[in-house]
Amino acid sequence: MTRAQSAGTNGARRSAQTATLAEIAREAGVSAPTVSKVLNDRADVAPATRARVEELLRAHGYRRRRAEASRAPLIDLVFHELESAWAMEVIRGVENAARDAGLSVVLSESAGRLTPGRTWADQVAARRPHGVILVLSGLDASQRALLTSRSIPFVVMDPAGDPGDDVPSIGATNWHGGLAATRHLIELGHTRIGAISGPARMMCSRARVDGYRAALETAGLPMDPELVRTGDFHHEAGYRLGRELLCRPDRPTALFAGNDLQALGVYEAARELGLRIPEDVSVVGFDDLPVARWVGPPLTTVRQPLMEMAEAAARLVLDLGRAEAPTAATRVELATSLVVRSSTGAPTA
Repeated sequence: MTRAQSAGTNGARRSAQTATLAEIAREAGVSAPTVSKVLNDRADVAPATRARVEELLRAHGYRRRRAEASRAPLIDLVFHELESAWAMEVIRGVENAARDAGLSVVLSESAGRLTPGRTWADQVAARRPHGVILVLSGLDASQRALLTSRSIPFVVMDPAGDPGDDVPSIGATNWHGGLAATRHLIELGHTRIGAISGPARMMCSRARVDGYRAALETAGLPMDPELVRTGDFHHEAGYRLGRELLCRPDRPTALFAGNDLQALGVYEAARELGLRIPEDVSVVGFDDLPVARWVGPPLTTVRQPLMEMAEAAARLVLDLGRAEAPTAATRVELATSLVVRSSTGAPTA
């Protein structure tokens, strides 16, 4: 082929591609520069527009550059709150998996909201991490569309609500944990067992209370709604709600707290009221944080494998990022287990 022929062929190819890009722009109802931004993974395109252009690009057979090549060596880890030892266990787990993959971890907090703010989503899209892990929170539709359009995989750990069938998530057997905790108290001889749950809007809280209820029903014990309180997973709620329950004339002889922090609040309430643990009231927590074995008396609790859950979430988000084809949504639940220590015993009255 002569140089002139070669130049003519290359020019024809360029013209055909240019015409196709213009056609895509016309079909999408946008400008050619907008199509170029989508092709080059620019963040400054509205999610709905990006999705429309992406669909047309696929229809016209355009191959995108490999996402891995332009990703920052990071995992974004997002908490709805960053105030407890619970969060530290999760951070350690993600750090372990990230370190093995040669990545760093960026921490964010959504100040108690169940979805991060729009500014956060824009920042994540701009830095393009290897993936995002959201803890006790989730994404709204526009945030999901933005991350998906940027080929940024995301996984939810302990989702606050139903994450949807198409969102990979990591959790624990919360229902079984609530069942095991309450069954343990029943086997010790307790019949009036109170419960202090976490926030009702969170799936894990509801599942633990459902397990508590199932254990009572299986044992033929009535569930007294007056002995159930809704907390927020913090010490203060355990103290305040524990005190309410323990001040009742028909107080419960045992309390199942929805997490260890609330259980420790119950400890303080019992101390102020002059009640002994476990002689006057047995207490069971949930999580098995490191502090649980060092308080007096050491806390009986349901072990939630937080570090293992966090490591699994990190590995899953990295696997999703390496996938050449869309990966089916995955729900992984790690087993909980009862850890019996000295805060539970047979009722004395």
